[in-house]
Amino acid sequence: MRTFAADMTKTMERYWNWGLSVLVGIGMFVFWYVAYPHALSYQEQYQLFLWTGDYFIEKISLPGGFADWLGEFIVQFFYVEWLGALLLALLFVALQRVSLRLLENHGDRSLDTKWNHGPVPMILSMIPVAVVWWLMGDINVMLAWPVAVVLAMAMGWIVGRLGIIGEVVLIPIAYWLIGPMVWIYVIIRLVQAGWRHLWTAGWLVAVQLTVYAWLLPQWPLPMAMTGLSYYRIPLQYPQWSGYDKDMYELIRMDYLVRHERWDEIVKRAGAYQVKTPFWSNCVNLALSQKRLLADRMFDFYQSGEDALVMPRTRDLTSMLPSAEAFWRLGMVNSAQRYMFDTQESILNGKKSGRCTKRIAECMIVNGHYQTAKKQLDILKKSLFYSDWAKEMEALIEAEIEADQTTPSPSYSGGETLRDGNRQSYSGGERGVDAHPVYGKLRKMRYKNDFLYSYDEIDKMFGLLLMNNTDNKMALDYFLAQMLLNGNVQGFQQYLGAAQQYGGYRQMPLGYQDAMMCIQKQGNLPGSAYGNYVKRMMAGRRGQ
Repeated sequence: MRTFAADMTKTMERYWNWGLSVLVGIGMFVFWYVAYPHALSYQEQYQLFLWTGDYFIEKISLPGGFADWLGEFIVQFFYVEWLGALLLALLFVALQRVSLRLLENHGDRSLDTKWNHGPVPMILSMIPVAVVWWLMGDINVMLAWPVAVVLAMAMGWIVGRLGIIGEVVLIPIAYWLIGPMVWIYVIIRLVQAGWRHLWTAGWLVAVQLTVYAWLLPQWPLPMAMTGLSYYRIPLQYPQWSGYDKDMYELIRMDYLVRHERWDEIVKRAGAYQVKTPFWSNCVNLALSQKRLLADRMFDFYQSGEDALVMPRTRDLTSMLPSAEAFWRLGMVNSAQRYMFDTQESILNGKKSGRCTKRIAECMIVNGHYQTAKKQLDILKKSLFYSDWAKEMEALIEAEIEADQTTPSPSYSGGETLRDGNRQSYSGGERGVDAHPVYGKLRKMRYKNDFLYSYDEIDKMFGLLLMNNTDNKMALDYFLAQMLLNGNVQGFQQYLGAAQQYGGYRQMPLGYQDAMMCIQKQGNLPGSAYGNYVKRMMAGRRGQ
C-alpha cells in the first residue's frame, strides 16, 4: 500500500512538474505575442543577422560571442511575431527547467534530501524566470544576456564534478563562449561543492584579466569584466526600470507605423497619449495617411513646431517616424539621411535590417543602382529580407540593362547632394517607373538638387506641392506646419490651395476652427487650435 501511495505521489509530482513548465511557456508566449509584439519588433529592427561563416567567426572572436550569436539568431525570428514569441517562451521554459533541476540537486546527489522534491523547488524555480522577465523590460538588454544565463545554469546542472584539471580547462572556454555570465556557473559550483571550490572564482578573475590584457586592450576594463554584448549602450548599466508604460507606448507607435496600421494608431492616440514629439510624429503621420490631418490634427497632443517631423537627432529611435513621413511625402533623400543616421547611432555597432532596407529603397528611387546593390547584397545574406532583396536586384538589373540599350537623359535625384554613380532612366513607364510605390515617389520628389535647413521645413512642403499638386500629403503637411509655427498670415494666404488641390467637398473642420480662432484673435472657447496656441505661448513665457 505504501509503495502504491509513493508511486502515486511521484506521478502527481511529475505531472505538476511538467504542468508548471507548460504554464510558463503559455504565459510567456501570450505576453510577448499578444501584449508586447512591438517589443519583439523593436529588438529585431536593430540587428541584421547574416547566414555566413564570416559573420559567425566575427561574433565568436570576442568573449561572449557565442551567446551573442545565438541571441541574434533567435532575435531574427522576431520578424515573424508568433515565431519570435514561441522561441522566447521556449527560452523561459528552459530557464525554469534548468533552475528546477539545480534546486533538485541533480548535479550533486550527495546533497539530496526530501526537501529537494515536491512543490518547494517548483515554486522557487519561478524566481529566476520572474527576475529575467522583469529585467528584460529594459529595452537595451540584449538577448545574449538571458541566453548566457541559461547556458551558465545548464553547465552547473550538466557538468557535475570535473576535478581541478577539468575546471581549469572548462572555465576559460565557457568564459569565451558566453562571457562573464560564467560567474553563475562558478557560484553554482560553490553552492554544490562548498568553500573548497573557492579557487575557481580567483581563476575566473585571472582569466578575465588575462584576456583583457592580451586580447581586449582597446575595450574599457568595466566592459571587459561585465560583458561586451549584454547591453546595447556601452559603458552604461541597466537601471532595471521594468516595463515603462510611456516608453513601450512609443515603441508600439513606431511598430504600428512600420506596419502601416494607421487606424490602430489613431484609436490608441484617443485613449492614451505620451507628450513627446515622437508620439506627435506618429499620430500625425497616421492622420495624414487617412486624410484626417486637416480635420483632426489638433484633437490630439501637438508637441510644437516639431510635431510633423523632427530635426535630426543622433539616436537610434527618435527619427524613425520622421523618416517614414519624409519617405511618403517624396523627400526621398531626407528619408535616406535620417535612416542612415539612425543606423549609425546604434551604439553597439550592429546594423539594422529595417534601416538597410529603406536605405536601399531610397537609392533605387533615386537611380543609384550600383550603390543600392551593395545594400541588397547584404540583405540577401539574411533570412527574412533575402527574397525582397533578390526581387529588387532583378528589378534594377533589368533597369540598368534597358538603360544601356536605350540611352536617355540623366535624372536629377532630390533635395540634397548628388551621387556620381547615379544611373539614368527612361521616361517610359517600365521597371522602377512602373513600380506602384517607387514610380509614384519619382514623380512626387523634387526635380532639382539643393540644401535646406530644418527651419525652412514648411517651405519644403510647399515646394513639394508645387512640384506635384497631386501630392495631397504635402498639401496637408504644408498647411499644418504653418499652423504649428503660428504663421497665421501664411495659412490664410494659402488656404485656398486646400480647396483647389485638396479634393475636399467642404473646408476641413480643423481649418474652420483655426480660421475662427484667428479671426477672434484667440478668443474662442473650446477651440482645439486656440488651446494649442495658448499652450505654446505659455511655454515660451515660461522659458
